[in-house]
Amino acid sequence: MNTTKLKIQVALLAIVSLALLPTIATAHGGEEHVTGTVTKISDTSVTVKTTAGKTVEIGFDAKMTTYERAKQPIQKTDIKVGDRVVIHAMEVDEKMVAHSVEVGTATTAKKAVKQ
Repeated sequence: MNTTKLKIQVALLAIVSLALLPTIATAHGGEEHVTGTVTKISDTSVTVKTTAGKTVEIGFDAKMTTYERAKQPIQKTDIKVGDRVVIHAMEVDEKMVAHSVEVGTATTAKKAVKQ
């Protein structure tokens, strides 16, 4: 009877942990990770619909923000609406500013569409 109770508790803990996983932002030195799909892009910012369904606008900093696809540097102009991104950002003057923008590869995007 005790082992059944323990198994149920462990299963519930695992379910709760997995349910909370998408809402947890991993931080590195005060940075927040924003993962999602680009819905709008301009010279000064990118708007992302996150995997949690929120819309977030993140600014660019000409001196600080870096851009890459498949670990290769790209230009900001290479980012398009519909691209999947992972953005490492920090709060500056009450606004989110990107430190780095990692764009998913075309292969990853095609797989996401097929699923």
